[in-house]
Amino acid sequence: MFGARCLLRALRSCSSAPCPRHKPTAKLSVRDALGAQNASGELVKVQGWIRSVRSQKEVLFLHVNDGSSLESLQVVADSSFDSRELAFGSSVEVQGQLVKSLSKRQNVELKAEKIEVVGNCDAKAFPFKYKERHPLEYLRQYPHLRCRTNVLGSILRVRSEATAAIHSFFKDSGFVHIHTPVITSNDCEGAGELFQVEVMEGLFKTTTMTVLSNCPEDVELCHKFIAPGQKDRLEHMLKNNFLIISYTEAVEILKQASQNFTFTPEWGADLHTEHEKYLVKHCGDIPVFVINYPLALKPFYMRDNEDSPQHTVAAVDLLVPGVGELFGGSLREERYHFLEQQLARSGLTEAYQWYLDLRRFGSVPHGGFGMGFERYLQCILGIDNIKDVIPFPRFTHSCLL
Repeated sequence: MFGARCLLRALRSCSSAPCPRHKPTAKLSVRDALGAQNASGELVKVQGWIRSVRSQKEVLFLHVNDGSSLESLQVVADSSFDSRELAFGSSVEVQGQLVKSLSKRQNVELKAEKIEVVGNCDAKAFPFKYKERHPLEYLRQYPHLRCRTNVLGSILRVRSEATAAIHSFFKDSGFVHIHTPVITSNDCEGAGELFQVEVMEGLFKTTTMTVLSNCPEDVELCHKFIAPGQKDRLEHMLKNNFLIISYTEAVEILKQASQNFTFTPEWGADLHTEHEKYLVKHCGDIPVFVINYPLALKPFYMRDNEDSPQHTVAAVDLLVPGVGELFGGSLREERYHFLEQQLARSGLTEAYQWYLDLRRFGSVPHGGFGMGFERYLQCILGIDNIKDVIPFPRFTHSCLL
């Protein structure tokens, strides 16, 4: 028994004693590797996709990129590493020493000691070709692969930063982020599509008519308090930085235009993209606010201006160069009897009883707006086609993935 106890103590002592360990290889992104200040032979590991392969008699050059940088990291290896698997598009893991580069094209390079092909790529079958600048129309056919290109990778990174910045701004301003329904029985703006949800045993217990919004990524930010008396002051402030015109003025400008429009401009008709772009150009290619739209054009919840005979609502659209409408907003109708009359005229009283309740129980003057996030990206990046700022766009005759 005594001997067993001594053996147990000895084993415990051995297990707790420090054991010599090899220093782990530091894993770096391509961006961090390129930005290393002291490239003095530190042993590192880099993972990424091969952007180019150049084999010489005694030396093999690879350019590897993991998407963290527009610039690729040059890998220098012995020619013995050369193989058919090291092809454009293949994913690799490279271990070696990060050293100063002798070339003027880059500050550092990776002197490879080990190269492992993680995923093979048949360069001939791969839809993107080495050193070929594919047009955006071509890349659009491969939404699942196009993010590997610099142009789409950059767009997606700007999209990510823009999303974070917008959320940060409103969070710092005291707003609370919520998720509104994508599938709902209410289609107050007419931008949705009605469809029938069928009863399937074990899946749905009831049959219901629902509506799916076509623009689920639009940002709806509402219930910011705006006193009616502040409207004139707000307009005065905006006039110092933007041009503000009324819907009526906009229609008159369009009627006098020498340009032929597909849709004839007239008071009471909606403004189309061609009209919006013309108005921006006419006003000097600067952002333009268009205010006070006809009541008949807008959803029931917008505040009645009580300006007969025109009868407009306190609505506003922001038009920007190259895109047209970017923002759409309004003061909301907080007056119960006005809202009740508008819903009754539209035959929506029963469906929107919950909305009336918001006015019955402690309503406040407020406004809100929606921003087309993809249009915003088009505006700041100068992208012509909205499909190129959406990771996986769905459009007519194309619902890939």
